[in-house]
Amino acid sequence: MIRYLARRAAHGLLMLFGVSILLFLLFQAAPGDFLSEAKLNSQISPGTMAQLRAQYGLDQSLPIRYWQWAKSSVRGEFGYSFSYNAPAASLLWPRARNTLLLSVPALIISWLIALPLGVLVAGWKGKWADRLFSGGTSTLLALPDVLIALLALLIALKTGMFPVDGMTAINAQDEGWWAWLRDLGWHMLLPVAALVVGSLAIILRHVRNSVGEVLESSYMRATEGHGLPRYKLLFGYALPAAANPLISLFGLSVAVLLSGSLLIEVVMSWPGIGPLLLEAILARDLFLVIGAVMLSTVFLIVGNLLGDVLLYAFDPRIRRGL
Repeated sequence: MIRYLARRAAHGLLMLFGVSILLFLLFQAAPGDFLSEAKLNSQISPGTMAQLRAQYGLDQSLPIRYWQWAKSSVRGEFGYSFSYNAPAASLLWPRARNTLLLSVPALIISWLIALPLGVLVAGWKGKWADRLFSGGTSTLLALPDVLIALLALLIALKTGMFPVDGMTAINAQDEGWWAWLRDLGWHMLLPVAALVVGSLAIILRHVRNSVGEVLESSYMRATEGHGLPRYKLLFGYALPAAANPLISLFGLSVAVLLSGSLLIEVVMSWPGIGPLLLEAILARDLFLVIGAVMLSTVFLIVGNLLGDVLLYAFDPRIRRGL
């Protein structure tokens, strides 16, 4: 298992290396940099501008800048933010924690809903419930994430029941830890619900299709012929047989939830990676953008690695193939 995990981790490191190279090349190809707007200020002399470019390392070649950033990343800094004048990691880690506060509960809730419901619908193939399910999931899939986020914001503004101004109220900590935790949960409720709605349809469809394919196989028809109860047939035999593609989907669903989370954070003023990334892009804060994208890639790799570990644990064919 250690050899298997080491090989998967090596693949993840290669992906991180490729993403970092691509990001630097894209920034090099993009017009302008952090000091582009300062050039338009006639009160800043060319000598001062040259000094600023040297201070921020913008006068160096691309390979040298990449090497400097790589050394900084090894030290855990992920470069230096031009806008905040601080290591990018000190800005990213608190925001990453806030993003995980939304993504992890949404991931768990989505799968807790999708697994039993998808299995049940797979057993209703061709019935009116299956057609209703197909229509509902098709409608959800057609809704873009930005529309779901805006609808959630509209609900909050119209009802006045849900806060959309950060993570907690300003004085929440003064009232004790239980009041703070309750206030945090109330602030999380609507963003997490929007994330679940945005990701639920695709997970439901995959669960329904995977279990439906197993139910149509010859060995499942033979098992059904033994007169087993429907519930036991679906959850005791069909779901374990369809586990492999669903475990692989679990890793990919991390990416779906993460991308949706970044957008919902911006719309609903949640202080996660999303608003920080948008601000850094607008300011052309090179290392802060790269650090945010690299951290999102790390989350994706960890999600896929977790899926690989579950596959290794559930599928003996993978262990025999090592």
